[in-house]
Amino acid sequence: MNETTRDTASSDRHDSLTRSDVHDSSFWSLTLGSVGVVYGDIGTSPLYAFREAMRAAVGDGPITQEAVLGVLSLILWALTIVVTAKYVLLLLRADNHGEGGTLSLTALASRAIGRRTVPVVTLGIIGAAMFYGDSVITPAISVLSAVEGLKIVTPAFEHAVLPLTVTILVALFAVQSRGTARVAAFFGPVMVVWFVGLAGLGFLHIADDPHIFASVNPLHGVRFVVAHPVTGLVTLGAVFLAVTGGEALYADLGHFGRKPIRSAWFCLVFPALVINYLGQGAMVLAHPDAIENPFYRMVPEPFLLPMVILATAATVIASQAVITGAYSITRQAIQLGLIPRLAIRHTSEAHSGQIYIPRVNTALLVGVLLLVAMFKTSSSLASAYGIAVTTTMVVDGLLGFVVFWKLWQWRPWVAAAVIAPFVLIDSTFFVANLLKLVEGAWAPLLFGSVIVLMIITWRRGSRLLLAKTRHLEIPLESLVQTFNKKPPHIVAGTAVFLTGDPDSAPTALLHNLKHNKVLHQHNVVLTIENLDTPRVLEEDRVRITQLSPLFTKVVLRFGFMETPNVPKALAIARKQGWHFDIMSTSFFLSRRSLKPAASSGMPRWQDNLFIRMAKSASDATDFFQIPTGRVVEVGTQVSV
Repeated sequence: MNETTRDTASSDRHDSLTRSDVHDSSFWSLTLGSVGVVYGDIGTSPLYAFREAMRAAVGDGPITQEAVLGVLSLILWALTIVVTAKYVLLLLRADNHGEGGTLSLTALASRAIGRRTVPVVTLGIIGAAMFYGDSVITPAISVLSAVEGLKIVTPAFEHAVLPLTVTILVALFAVQSRGTARVAAFFGPVMVVWFVGLAGLGFLHIADDPHIFASVNPLHGVRFVVAHPVTGLVTLGAVFLAVTGGEALYADLGHFGRKPIRSAWFCLVFPALVINYLGQGAMVLAHPDAIENPFYRMVPEPFLLPMVILATAATVIASQAVITGAYSITRQAIQLGLIPRLAIRHTSEAHSGQIYIPRVNTALLVGVLLLVAMFKTSSSLASAYGIAVTTTMVVDGLLGFVVFWKLWQWRPWVAAAVIAPFVLIDSTFFVANLLKLVEGAWAPLLFGSVIVLMIITWRRGSRLLLAKTRHLEIPLESLVQTFNKKPPHIVAGTAVFLTGDPDSAPTALLHNLKHNKVLHQHNVVLTIENLDTPRVLEEDRVRITQLSPLFTKVVLRFGFMETPNVPKALAIARKQGWHFDIMSTSFFLSRRSLKPAASSGMPRWQDNLFIRMAKSASDATDFFQIPTGRVVEVGTQVSV
């Protein structure tokens, strides 16, 4: 337990160090920002969560007090246990140098064990893949549910719901390339107004039926599930809609910090959600016909259209948060070697986290529009929602157990006793959502499965490619010793050879010697090392090893939250005594042309998939931000 104390203290010190220059004003600005970015998804759940849970509970039957109190009790306690206890109070403590999220937790668990084990990496891959499934569904259901409020304003708008939803979504994805820094400044204030509005609507209707306060008793939820086992399990699948977005608390830890996220939850978000759900329940008890759309039926008629506009703005913000989250997790996956390099554009000079990935943006837009076209209503989409998030939450719980046990040095039974109830609850929600497989839950599972297949193929193919290329290479030290004894013709300048294996002579170096029969005055064998930490300090960025007067080995280290910039990193080496001039330096890169081998470690279809993924990878020159005018590419052909 002493180690636990030290780990917590270390984590707190890190939090205080990273926020040491943050005074009260900036703390509250971070809290305000977290309201806009972190809580957009869970904050828009009242638009549809209670409605869908009640429909699952009563079907076409009458609205009963037992059903309303049971459903509301399940929602309130799901928010309390899954979001408050698990994420806000527990997992927010498991930060990877200030960063959170499934991949950060995977890296933390791997470091705790001492190596990347198959079970831990597999869990991380599944969690990351399912996040993409969530990223496709959240914009579709959120915007669609908000725009559907127009049908309450007047039935004449019914035919305009789908076209308007598509227009908003296309516009949302179209502006991504311009960056979100300016728009993000309005996220917090708009969402504060939204949550205040949620609480206000709840207060307006709680008095409709004071019996609703009995739902605070968890026994009402338990009794309902026990009395109606099948219906109760289906209802749980819909109840889970109230906590979707809870995993964003942990994923956005690095952007805002632990204390601002917790403060926003306890001071505004949690109370507003509870009050609104109580208000919806009380209104439905008093006016059962309001079950058609209890959220908008709570709104006084003069404020209906403004509330539709506010709800649409809130859902756009929720969608924006999950889109940028997809960019962030993609960059992490690239740095961790899970997927090929993709072009990453920075949309802000001040904030490195403000990025835009064109291919991810296009893939998400296509997926979102397909879902809207297929399901057409938020109620139909609700069946597809939840399965991806429950999977991520189960993964977070299992990885959390590894961290508590191995890193925090808790006794195994203590770690299991703490995390088991959460995993059990998340697993129950997972099973409940599986019941909606035919109705629509197949969509995120299919999307996530494709991502998992691509990640597994990329990792497996990369290992096979590395093993084959090593047979073609010679040890770097042997080559250096040979040139010390008998050097070839020397030309002025510096040549930098990029390689993934620092102990072997780069293929580009061997081909340059073979065809040009010259060696530069200064030769740098450069390896880019991706670490399991989010960021690397400047003093730890560069490692230089002088092999001989002609050869230098340089290792550049980057964290998984960083985009590699080779020239900028090499400039740091000047502080270590290495004279680097970009204008007198040539970068030699090996461009490999892949073709299927007669016999491979993978099936032919997987070989072809790997080759297609390799061809689609962004050019190393652009990815590592090397000036194109200083690059020499050498082509090689390899069978995989």
